[in-house]
Amino acid sequence: MNLASKDISSDFPISEKIYLNNASVSLMPTQSIEAMKEFLLTYNSIGPDSKDSEPFVTEKLRNVRKTISKIISCQPDEVILTQSTTDGINFVANGLSFDNDSNIIIRGMSHEHHANFYPWIKLEEKISIKNLPIDSNGFFKLDDLESFLDSNTKLVALSHVLYNTGSILPVEEIGKILHEKVPFFIDAAQSIGCIGDIDVSKIQCDFMSFNGSKWLCGPMGTGLFYCNRKSSELLEPKTIGGESAMIYDDSKIAYKELPDKFQTGFRNYVGIVGLESSANYLLKFGIKNIQEKNQNLSNLLREELSKIPNIILYGPENQSDRTSIVSFNINGFDSQEIVDKLEKQNIVLAVREIMEKKIVRASPHFFNTENQILKVIDAIKKL
Repeated sequence: MNLASKDISSDFPISEKIYLNNASVSLMPTQSIEAMKEFLLTYNSIGPDSKDSEPFVTEKLRNVRKTISKIISCQPDEVILTQSTTDGINFVANGLSFDNDSNIIIRGMSHEHHANFYPWIKLEEKISIKNLPIDSNGFFKLDDLESFLDSNTKLVALSHVLYNTGSILPVEEIGKILHEKVPFFIDAAQSIGCIGDIDVSKIQCDFMSFNGSKWLCGPMGTGLFYCNRKSSELLEPKTIGGESAMIYDDSKIAYKELPDKFQTGFRNYVGIVGLESSANYLLKFGIKNIQEKNQNLSNLLREELSKIPNIILYGPENQSDRTSIVSFNINGFDSQEIVDKLEKQNIVLAVREIMEKKIVRASPHFFNTENQILKVIDAIKKL
């Protein structure tokens, strides 16, 4: 059977709701919830701070790094465990060294997600921010990027997939332009888990941040930061503790090797166990199969929406240029009003924005079904 057409909704907790807000927080497979429960029971039975607990927890951390490294094709020690995408962004924004002539390049200003906008704008207090002009879908010209680069450019920071239009930026082409010239950071919150064949070595990025609770179907409070081993020398950790550093010569501090360098304090162990279970579930289904299924669902949604009078669709027409995010408005309706009315019918969408314009965002994932999409369309027709 073609996995891309398989109905896996029964592998997720049963709900009366049609959940289409996976670009915000996704549902978790039942197996991941059970894995978290089993971890807590075992962790408590062996004693959370006993001799047996350390190897037990260490193995869990090692396992999740191995799993994530398979998804993005890196070395396990280049995977730093965080709480969110925002954590990783701030590792870079606060960890790089700048001088008065430094500049960084970003894209679209307020068209960007707040998490990948505010930390860079805050740097305007001490450096210059160059903003790439964009079209209606959020794309920019590669020639513009090349013209912005100079000897003082310390970083290019971009999203892989745009949270509002679903546009997929050509990160591999961008990586070729920047390779060994300028460090490259990617916010991959909207791509890891829904786009197949993500290889950081092909992208040639130095840093990448994403979370576990969107397309990876993990629990809240789990995040991942990819830090290229060589590029880690560019970052000064924003926090420090016994887990990340050591004292020598009585008073001098030396940071430990990756991944410990950026990890102070305890981790969200139970969340990490849930994340690993979810990530393995996705790998078993196949990330390419997930991408195909998501694309089929979003194509169906866009096609049916386009048949409804007064619907305005946003995002690229070409399916290869976008993920399963489908953004739209209805003339004569407030976007929040649409979302509120649908939620009363157990249909969960979200209000987001494209610059100043409020829009309705639907984001189906591979556990959704064509029947659910058609029910949503029917509900929208009756608004």
